Amino acid sequence: MPDADEVLEFVPFWDPDEQTAAALADRGAEIPYTPMSKAKHLYILQDTRRQAARLGLSMTWPVDDDPWWELPHLAWLRARRLGVARRFYEAVVEARWEHGRDVCERPVLREAAAAAGLDPEPLLSAPESADIRRESVDCLERAFEDDIFGIPYFRVGRHRFWGLDRLDGFLAELAVPGPPAPPEPAVPVGAYDTDTAGGCG
Repeated sequence: MPDADEVLEFVPFWDPDEQTAAALADRGAEIPYTPMSKAKHLYILQDTRRQAARLGLSMTWPVDDDPWWELPHLAWLRARRLGVARRFYEAVVEARWEHGRDVCERPVLREAAAAAGLDPEPLLSAPESADIRRESVDCLERAFEDDIFGIPYFRVGRHRFWGLDRLDGFLAELAVPGPPAPPEPAVPVGAYDTDTAGGCG
């Protein structure tokens, strides 16, 4: 069975800082995201904890204080170039969702990367790379063109799926059916005609 990274293309999506937002606007694109209401926010907090408990997962909801999302997302783009995207992603997810840490802070991200056996410095310097910055704008421009308005968001051809409760539909659409099974051979029962032996009528 192929690895998910061989079948899927991961495109990061985040709330950009002023520099990225300006570069995105220069391309005629924007982030089609509207901040949620307090009621919806509280519901998601409760529902996420409920879903985690149902799956037997431990989680600590992180408290973000003016997060700079460029740092972890551009670091992931650099990690992908280095061939360690999966290891870096898993380390950041663990730091954020299991330990409730602010992964937009350099010391936290450095510790997470080091715990995964990665050299943190090339990852932490990603936001200062003009090349990585351009790639980040490419990602958000694609998100704009694909009408992505939240995460997780999945697309297969013209079919789009938003939210984890649509994951099964995405996987079903993603599956490529194999060739149809050959028909079972017919088992003859009795004779094919009722004429006399050797007869033509």
